[in-house]
Amino acid sequence: FVAAQAAGAQYVTSVCTGAFILGAAGLLAGKKATTHWAYTHLLEKVGAVYTEGRVVKDGNLYTGGGVTAGIDFALTIIADIAGTDVAEGLQLAVEYNPEPEVRGGHPRLARPEVLDHISSFYGDSRTKMADALDRLN
Repeated sequence: FVAAQAAGAQYVTSVCTGAFILGAAGLLAGKKATTHWAYTHLLEKVGAVYTEGRVVKDGNLYTGGGVTAGIDFALTIIADIAGTDVAEGLQLAVEYNPEPEVRGGHPRLARPEVLDHISSFYGDSRTKMADALDRLN
């Protein structure tokens, strides 16, 4: 179903681990893509080329990182569809101007002890995701 819908779609999109639905449908083969940081190493299992970024665009394929990247993702697509002025207007309307006091929202920014601790929460789900992807092939 996903592959059939994508065949005629102007935009094929996913945020977070939704990338694996696109991948299971064969839509990421040879494409640049991203997903939640805890699962990026699994993108190769669905033929994707992991590319770091909150939003990665490859042709009509848009993938976003973790759930909060969905805002950046939406603004990127809005800018592509309706132009920068509309995207900036919406960004202003929702007052999207992130300035966190803490700077640990990506593994390259997180302190090692925080990354190790939070990574431990994903262990079992990463194993299950890897096993499920292996069964696809």
